[in-house]
Amino acid sequence: MPRERKPILLCVLTVCITSLVVGVEERQRDDDCADLNNTTWLEYRQQRVKLQVQYLLLTRRNMHCAQMFNQESLTETQQQQPSYFNVSRPTKVIVHGYRAVGSKPSWVKELARALLRAQDVNVLIVDWVYGASFAYNLVVENYKEVAVQISVLINQLQNHGCKLQSFHFIGISLGAHVAGFVGTLFEGKIGRITGLDPAGPMFKGADTFDRLDPSDAQFVDAIHTDSDYFGISIPVGHVDFFLNGGKDQTGCARSRFASMYGYVICDHMRALHVYMSALNGSCPLMGIPCFSYEEFLKGHCLDCDVFKGTCPTIGLSENSGISISPVPKEQKVFLLTTSSPPFCSHHILLQLEVFPLDKSAEVQVTLTTYDQGTERRLRLRTDTTVYRMVLSHPVALCEVESIELKNTGFRFYRQGDIHVKSVCLSDIPSIRQEEPLCVNNIHVRRGAPWSHDFVQVCGIY
Repeated sequence: MPRERKPILLCVLTVCITSLVVGVEERQRDDDCADLNNTTWLEYRQQRVKLQVQYLLLTRRNMHCAQMFNQESLTETQQQQPSYFNVSRPTKVIVHGYRAVGSKPSWVKELARALLRAQDVNVLIVDWVYGASFAYNLVVENYKEVAVQISVLINQLQNHGCKLQSFHFIGISLGAHVAGFVGTLFEGKIGRITGLDPAGPMFKGADTFDRLDPSDAQFVDAIHTDSDYFGISIPVGHVDFFLNGGKDQTGCARSRFASMYGYVICDHMRALHVYMSALNGSCPLMGIPCFSYEEFLKGHCLDCDVFKGTCPTIGLSENSGISISPVPKEQKVFLLTTSSPPFCSHHILLQLEVFPLDKSAEVQVTLTTYDQGTERRLRLRTDTTVYRMVLSHPVALCEVESIELKNTGFRFYRQGDIHVKSVCLSDIPSIRQEEPLCVNNIHVRRGAPWSHDFVQVCGIY
């Protein structure tokens, strides 16, 4: 072999060997990382007497390699791996819910990392898959025992200097009620509990002692996305966010045959995905207080005066951004979202005033921004001249380029031209108190859509 080729060959071999060693080390590190449990029906039957609650710890020092955590973790000897838990930092505690087939929740570590990107905290994951699987009615019997075991760990952490108010529990579905009972055990002194679509079955009529409620922590917030099936339909916190009314979520299949995931779990899991998106802080997910979703859509609730003008937001802001004290309890707030991350939607109030009609009619309203559009149909009656509705639009009102009105009812109604006295658009809530965009005296003829272009720049009209 020529002498000059030997160094090249040696370099190639060195790179290959180094790559193999690195790969082995990475696999060894992965093997050393703690993970949540899976269980099977057979294991469930054999181990049902043992609840088997374990805890995983993630911090910014080990974001991608969870560490097993227990009561002895803070008193380990020098020969053992030191714990990354820092008693001087706040602690987020994630509690998963019911696991129908015994599989580990794949979303848990993703949520933990989203929390760590947002704040420098300890994240403890409660793994109770063994007690949370298969028969739902038996799982519900377990949830208080899980809460008792968690409370033992919290007591130990208090002994090492942690303050109760530094704990923030985040529970999804049944996990929200687990967190609520932990809060009950500590007489409401836990700092915060966030419920992500708290479970409804077997809890809708339960006493507040048995479910999540505002007395369980200094501040309790909840996100509702499936209140007609797996989620609870009543307010359970100081502030309860009902997304798109809290029932059917945009982008989730309505048909039983579209997909099992789409029909069964998509609405329920939307609370989790919206919450994780909110942690990124790319846009505010702001709720508006109202008595009902129907009243909200009709434009009867336009401000946040009950919170002294500050609308609550989903995420990690203290008390969801509410500055008044004491914080009102069981306040239902509503917001519209899109079907995909970051889920944020701007709320625009449409007010349409027409001259009296001889016959009923239907108007299609379209707002256009670049290549995006929002389209809604509005039924006009002979006994009403003023109509209001809240529209969900991808961008703020100041970026809307045009509005179009189209008389779409000519196939079903005999109403001819529609004489519109005025059509006005305004942002809700109106944070900067801008004047609404209005156009007056419009004739919408059959088969001839009317449109108007807005010349505006955000902040300057």
